[in-house]
Amino acid sequence: MGLFSRFTDIVNANLNSMLDKAEHPEKMIRLIIGEMEETLVEVRSTAAKNIAEQKTLARKVTSAQEGVAHWHNKAEIALSKGRDDLAKSALAQKHKCQAELTQLDSENTPLTDLLTAIQADAQRLQDKLNEAKRRQEALLLRQESAEVRLKVREKAVIHNIDEAMAKFERYQQKIDRLEAQVESYDLTENKDLSTQIAELEQDDHVEAELAKMKKKVVNG
Repeated sequence: MGLFSRFTDIVNANLNSMLDKAEHPEKMIRLIIGEMEETLVEVRSTAAKNIAEQKTLARKVTSAQEGVAHWHNKAEIALSKGRDDLAKSALAQKHKCQAELTQLDSENTPLTDLLTAIQADAQRLQDKLNEAKRRQEALLLRQESAEVRLKVREKAVIHNIDEAMAKFERYQQKIDRLEAQVESYDLTENKDLSTQIAELEQDDHVEAELAKMKKKVVNG
């Protein structure tokens, strides 16, 4: 893909649309920024080459202008000395310098126009790159915010679980206390029954002893 066709695609790209459709917007924005930075380097490199060429043309233009002035002055000197032949030769050299100057001007005009266009394109691309970096920062902020919110939610869930377990523990303790009360009643009832039976046994012994004493008195 040519530099300027790729540049046009990048500058005309709708970042919002591309990011909305992307499966991973953060990866897409990194790729876009990388492509823009690479293209911007190439655009600036092309601009630098054209500037260098323009400077070379400018030096040649200056040299040709100096040549025109130089040979014009030589022609005047030759005429003042009555040397028409030398004056004619000097004017011929002057015309060559003028022709070179005209050619240089014709080369410099489109080069100047191209350089102006490249500089404008570089600025457009830089603006687009700045926009992409702003979008990247916005995405990073959204990601950080989402991660913080997720941590908050996770902590809230853990807190809810801990609270539920604490409630369960309290319920368990309440049930344990109820069971303990039931067991205490059972123990009390069992103790009363044993006492009653022991008393019955003691009554039997008393009755037996009483009967024995009565029998002894009667037989006595």
